[in-house]
Amino acid sequence: MPADTYPRFKVAVVQAAPVFLDRDATIEKLDRLVAQASSKGAELVVFGESFIPAFPVWNIVYAPIDQHWFFRTLFDNAVEIPSPHFNKICNIASKHGVYLSVGITEKGSISMGAMWNTNLLIDPKGRLLNRHRKLVPTWAEKLTWANGDASYLRVEHTDIGRLGVLICGENTNTLSRFALLAQGEQVHIATYPPAWPFRRPGAADNYNLTDAIRIRSAAHAFEGKVFNIIASCVLDEQAIDVISQDREDVRSLLQDCPKPVSMVIGPTGNLITEVLEGTEGILVADIDVAQSIEHKQAHDIVGYYNRFDIYDFRLNAMPNVPIRIKREEPDAVTEPRRADGTDLVSDVSFAESIRRKGIDGCE
Repeated sequence: MPADTYPRFKVAVVQAAPVFLDRDATIEKLDRLVAQASSKGAELVVFGESFIPAFPVWNIVYAPIDQHWFFRTLFDNAVEIPSPHFNKICNIASKHGVYLSVGITEKGSISMGAMWNTNLLIDPKGRLLNRHRKLVPTWAEKLTWANGDASYLRVEHTDIGRLGVLICGENTNTLSRFALLAQGEQVHIATYPPAWPFRRPGAADNYNLTDAIRIRSAAHAFEGKVFNIIASCVLDEQAIDVISQDREDVRSLLQDCPKPVSMVIGPTGNLITEVLEGTEGILVADIDVAQSIEHKQAHDIVGYYNRFDIYDFRLNAMPNVPIRIKREEPDAVTEPRRADGTDLVSDVSFAESIRRKGIDGCE
């Protein structure tokens, strides 16, 4: 009897360290690692939080007055969209014919200093599908990254399923997770940093990054009956050398804090790969989206197992922009323009203008 079929594909989770604060070298490493993942049959390749060019661990271990060099170096090596470096990332996806999810630190074209914690989702033709900026930088990250908005808090419909992504602490935000599930998410991507020191070594009630990732990853998979693909970065000796600046207390803190983990979890919260903890490596898993169907007989929180007559959830997907200019025409609100006629008001609107042109910022 003929029946509907649903996507099946192979995913590769890459847990790796960037070439610390070196955008060009890290993009070259990205290319090599995507090639390895593609050779294993992966159709989706996922990297961790702010892989390009590095996660700002220094925000946690130094006072703001001691961070200026790090901030400037990160900004100089951040990725602007569009830009030649962004094109290179897109071209890596198209060259290897994969969907590519990778964390970057994004810098804006308006402010000389604004940066966001951004995740890019690129299709096998090198086209930008999603450019999600972390809604709220967590704790000390506010010293580096600005707030994102919900203009890209959405699920992408692809031939391998409906893909959603949240960055690190967003996976603790119940409403952010529900927003993706309510838009039909089938495969969730969760990205994490290479380290998260929260208290001094030996202190009670320390933040355990290892356990925190496992707990919330299984929770989202089980609650939503989705596959959860978890990718973390690695803090290698090069990064520790640069961050510690010959301070042994900082070096010990970075070396001894709980390690990040990467894994793939099924729709019952079950592990379907081994767990990579704190070391570089590639995990490969087979995903069959249809495996979630039977489990939704028990709980379907975006279907029958909810009370939408009681709960009313609204999502504001308007982009945050620094200015909106009203022209002389009544009720006409327009955005400032570049000399070539493209939008200038924000990187989000600029990216949308590129999408409308059909080139998605890639050459």
